[in-house]
Amino acid sequence: MNRKEFELNLTVRDYELDTQGVVNNSVYQNYLEHARHEFLKSVGLNFNKLHENGTDAVVHKVELVYKKPLMGDDQFVVKTHAKPSGNVRFIFYQNIYRLPDHELILKGVVTAVFMNTGRPIRPPVEVVEAIQ
Repeated sequence: MNRKEFELNLTVRDYELDTQGVVNNSVYQNYLEHARHEFLKSVGLNFNKLHENGTDAVVHKVELVYKKPLMGDDQFVVKTHAKPSGNVRFIFYQNIYRLPDHELILKGVVTAVFMNTGRPIRPPVEVVEAIQ
């Protein structure tokens, strides 16, 4: 399989910091979610249009390994690629690297399940083709 890796550059905003002056641990999930949505757009898929057509990608499991903290005004990149797993899941592999030194900040694995009216379904063909 020819893996598509998507990169999204972002900058830490001051309101994302906690009392210790580092990015709050919960904010990293927002970074990853935003990167997944932008990744889907980059391969011709729109999360909102999928929903309008009756298909929802629902997060089933999130695994995060924090390596180092991001600080205020740090620039970083979220690298994302995905692969199918079984009949109804895609696994998104997402790593965050600080820029410009490319220090690994976080390793993330997010499992999404495709659903229609609350029931797991096989992803539509256009989703499978776009992500692969």
